[in-house]
Amino acid sequence: MARIIIVILMMLMMPVVFAQEQPLSTLVTIQNVSFEQCTKIFPINSENLFYLTIAGINANRFKIDEIQSKTGYILFNAVNKDFLAAIVPLDSKNSLLRVTPTNNIYYFQPGIVLNLFRYIDLNSTVRPVNLPVK
Repeated sequence: MARIIIVILMMLMMPVVFAQEQPLSTLVTIQNVSFEQCTKIFPINSENLFYLTIAGINANRFKIDEIQSKTGYILFNAVNKDFLAAIVPLDSKNSLLRVTPTNNIYYFQPGIVLNLFRYIDLNSTVRPVNLPVK
């Protein structure tokens, strides 16, 4: 008798479990992205931000098409869409990173930009350490 009650309760709760499915993440859904979401100021000098941006593009497995270190821009391809990452020095300790589509159509996955910003945020606090040579 107890087994029948447990089976009935499980059958009644099953639709509740299936009704709680999560929708697709908003980071991978194509949508209109505002220009403000594509720019961010980092408390890093422009040279370090340039190298962290290159590392972040590689870590996200995007394809780098062109790097111009003198002017501080990187052209890369992500999900069959071309982007321009431009580093603008604000002062000796702060820099601005702007990641924009090259065709000025801001209809793409926001995760492309947000994951790059997140990578830079996480790795900007890590300082290089000299390892002792044995």
